[in-house]
Parts: sequence; C-alpha cells; structure tokens
Amino acid sequence: DGIVDEVFILEGDTVKKGDKILSLEAMKMETTVYAEQNGTLCEVLVSPGTPVEAGELVARYADE
Repeated sequence: DGIVDEVFILEGDTVKKGDKILSLEAMKMETTVYAEQNGTLCEVLVSPGTPVEAGELVARYADE
C-alpha cells in the first residue's frame, strides 16, 4: 500500500515497456512503477495523493 507521489504519464501518451509511469511512497520509501508493456494510454486512473494497493490498476491501454 502507498500514496502516489508523482505521475509521469498522461492520457494519450505512448509508452514502451520499462518506461517510468509513476512514483509512490510506501512506508517512507519511494518506489517507481514502470510500464509492463508497449502501448497507448487511454486512461490514467491515479493522480498525486491517490492511495493505491499492491496490484491495483493505475492506467488502461487503448487496446484493453
């Protein structure tokens, strides 16, 4: 569990697997989350300050 600190992507952005998409803070440690696949993002589901849990969806790809 953590809190989104910074979001590096916007809806409509094209990302490649491994691109940095957001950072979050959990237990006073910062963690970076990376894109798991190539694609175009149609929806970003979080913003700075959003609480998230492990495995929670943070963005949707246009082809999902």
